[in-house]
Amino acid sequence: MTLPSTSNDPIDHAPKPLKGTRLYLQLSLFLLIRTIMNSGFRMVYPFIPFIARSLGVTEADVTWGITARSALGLVSPFIGSVSDSWGRKRTMMVGLFIFIGSMFLVFLSPTYPALIASLMLTSLSKILFDTSVYAYVGDRVDYRQRGLAAGIVEFGWSGAFLLGIPLAGFLFANVGWYAPFPCFGLIAVGAFILLWRTLPNDNPAKTSVRPSIIKGFSIVRREPAALAILAVAFLTTASNETVNVVYGSWMENSFALKVAALGLASTVIGVSELLGEGLVAGLVDRLGKRRSLAIGLVLYSITCLLLPIFGSRLEGALIGLFLFFLAFEFTIVSSLPLMTEMVPTARATLMALGAAAHSLGRMTGSLVGPKLYDSGLGTNAIVASVLTIVAFILLWLFIKERPQVVVESA
Repeated sequence: MTLPSTSNDPIDHAPKPLKGTRLYLQLSLFLLIRTIMNSGFRMVYPFIPFIARSLGVTEADVTWGITARSALGLVSPFIGSVSDSWGRKRTMMVGLFIFIGSMFLVFLSPTYPALIASLMLTSLSKILFDTSVYAYVGDRVDYRQRGLAAGIVEFGWSGAFLLGIPLAGFLFANVGWYAPFPCFGLIAVGAFILLWRTLPNDNPAKTSVRPSIIKGFSIVRREPAALAILAVAFLTTASNETVNVVYGSWMENSFALKVAALGLASTVIGVSELLGEGLVAGLVDRLGKRRSLAIGLVLYSITCLLLPIFGSRLEGALIGLFLFFLAFEFTIVSSLPLMTEMVPTARATLMALGAAAHSLGRMTGSLVGPKLYDSGLGTNAIVASVLTIVAFILLWLFIKERPQVVVESA
């Protein structure tokens, strides 16, 4: 498959290190796009009961769609690594284009099958875009600044809950269950044009010698630390999803929150994630990536157990969710700059495998979370904490931080 050139600008034949204003402008662009895409990806979670009622299906049917979406991530090593051959920019644009299509699909056909298809396409779009963004950051940002870069890019995750989910809640309540989809699709069209016009082209055939997918897998397989960081990614995400898929039902059932109120309550989660990402941007490069991840895992395992303890009242539940998502976000974002330098010769492959590990974790959590919830949120919390402790043990035993490296000009 040959993709057309995405701009009339000259093609960069070598990665140029990002510095100063240019660095922050490009990171801000990635932040904007990821806020839009993550809003479309995450808006289902707090509104599972509402969407199910609107479509005349069960909550389990909607949760099954989330599980299927996560399952698609298992092939992300084959999908996400195409940026090594297509180029980072082209792969980002393809991912964003698929996201736009996934949003308008539900608008054109507001049915359960269309929702499931949209969930799957949204997952595909994020695999392509996110792995390319982090490979791009690994290519062009000094390792000593990658904690800062990861924190800025990941503001797009919390931005979804701060901006996108409250907007979705308003549209759900006042227009209809399908209304947020075309809204995010239209915004993404503008972001697509901005990405096309502003991000420089790259030519992977001329920038560096990059391995094939099979060779990349072989390189990763020979690195115990790389395998361990993938296991940490799986366990941490599985623990989070175990709670993530039930907290909307928990809040609605325990405190009788309506749809719009659930959207506003999600702002608490967005603020906590924003703070977690800000802590990564400000602290990880100073503390060290491995040490930061270890601290995050310890704190996250504790907040898992605090969630049901605080959850007897609405105020306590919101505080518990705040601490839970704050610790998780600090943990998961701390792992990203560490992962970008684990195997530099197969960077995109490892990031794609990381996406697969996260997807497998989400799929596992979405499968077991509702079953655990039959016994109460406390069961979900205990399982989430145990998974996190296992992740900490793997980090302690197998993962060492590589010496700092500097991206040099070609």
